Amino acid sequence: MKYALLIYAKPGSWESLSEQERQAAQGEYMALSDDPRCTASAQLQPIETATTVRVQDGKTLTTDGPFADTKEVFGGYYVFDAHNLDDAIELAGRVPAARMHGCVEVRPVVEQ
Repeated sequence: MKYALLIYAKPGSWESLSEQERQAAQGEYMALSDDPRCTASAQLQPIETATTVRVQDGKTLTTDGPFADTKEVFGGYYVFDAHNLDDAIELAGRVPAARMHGCVEVRPVVEQ
C-alpha cells in the first residue's frame, strides 16, 4: 500500500540550524528519496509563494499566501510503497522535520 508522508515544519527551524546540521539533515532527506520504496517526493517553495484559490458564487477568488496561519507549514512530501502503517510510521520517524519541532502526517493513498 502507498502512504503519503506530509511534512510540516516550524517556520525558521531550518534557518536556526548550523551549516553542518543543515547538511546532515539534507543528507537524511536525500537518503529517504533514494530509498527504493519511495515512489515520489518534493519540497515546496516557501509559504510566501503560495496562492489560495476559492470559488464563490461562480467566481474564482485568489489570495496571496497560505490557506491559514498555523505554527507549522506544509513543506513537502514523500510517497512510499510500504508493507503496512507500522512501516510507514518508521519511515516518517526518519524525516528530520519530525524531530525539529515539526511533524509528519502519515496517510494512506487512494490508488485508482
